[in-house]
Amino acid sequence: MDMASHPAMANARVETLDQRARWSVLADAAAEANAFYIPDMLCAALDHLAGGATVRVLEAQRDGELIGLMPVAIAARHGRLPLRCVTNWMHDHCFFGAPLIRRGDEVAAWRELLGQLDRAAWAPAFLHLRGLDAAGANAAALEALCVEQRRGRREVHRHDRAMLRSELDADAYWETHVRAKKRKELRRLQKRLAEMGRVESRLLGDGAELAAWCGEFLALEAAGWKGAEGSALACRGEDAAFFRAACAAAFENGRLHFLRMDLDGRAIAMLVNFRHGEGAFSFKIAFDETLGRFSPGVLIEIANLQAVLGDPGMGWMDSCAAADHPMIDSLWAERRTIAQYRIALRGPGRSIAFALANGVEALGRRLKGQD
Repeated sequence: MDMASHPAMANARVETLDQRARWSVLADAAAEANAFYIPDMLCAALDHLAGGATVRVLEAQRDGELIGLMPVAIAARHGRLPLRCVTNWMHDHCFFGAPLIRRGDEVAAWRELLGQLDRAAWAPAFLHLRGLDAAGANAAALEALCVEQRRGRREVHRHDRAMLRSELDADAYWETHVRAKKRKELRRLQKRLAEMGRVESRLLGDGAELAAWCGEFLALEAAGWKGAEGSALACRGEDAAFFRAACAAAFENGRLHFLRMDLDGRAIAMLVNFRHGEGAFSFKIAFDETLGRFSPGVLIEIANLQAVLGDPGMGWMDSCAAADHPMIDSLWAERRTIAQYRIALRGPGRSIAFALANGVEALGRRLKGQD
């Protein structure tokens, strides 16, 4: 089976046009949507964010047809343990880690992916899978395969994060799931902001505006607390280049959902989402913090709620937010459980590493009184 390696130190592209085409076909047939691993974002990330690491893109095939894809890297540590292990590659701007597997071939794809890692001399210890939906197709196929193969599998961590999935229209959702007191306060803020000038919300539709919108987003984010602490995209050239490349590729393929709120023609809040299939992932938000008294970040999320629930082609949106996020949790009622798993690999010394990690984790739980 194919296994492509990304020599990041040489700053070389690994994907050929043929590979990208095959990856796109797989993405369209994926059992579980993941905008971060479709070619739009994955290729941009490989080009700009791999740094000095070696990222291998594992491909599972069946009868010559691609049925699975997972980018992996070697982690120097596993939590607090000085154990090197294989992990699905999730860069700083990747918020979901489900591999792309073809619908109907879930178990077969995982059988081949794990088999490749079993045979790979470069793959140490075990596989640490991060950012999976605990109720998703990948988690279900993995559980079934591990039972079938008597392969060790351990859930390491889980948390819930907000998502938007509803048959209600935006107005009904707003009335049903947002507290009356909060609705009243937000209407007041909208009214006060409108008193300052013309307020307009719009989605990017003209590709000629894309570069300008990206530049405005980068500047808006950098002007706030993220810029002050050095975590804004514009603070690192490679992050900004990744953002522009990912947005351009997604727009070209009809997968970019870029929303802005203007006050007299000036952007005061912007929100970037990436679509895949019937769903979407909320990527980044930026707003003018000098207007914080009007809560522009919350107001653009209300506009986003209207846009998502008003789009017949979008069935859900993952917030990609941290657990217990005070803002988005108060607006979106649904939750998605995100889990991490430790999967045993076969080969000399690997079973010992898997057992050691499990033992240390169990000891830590007992010391904390959790068992």
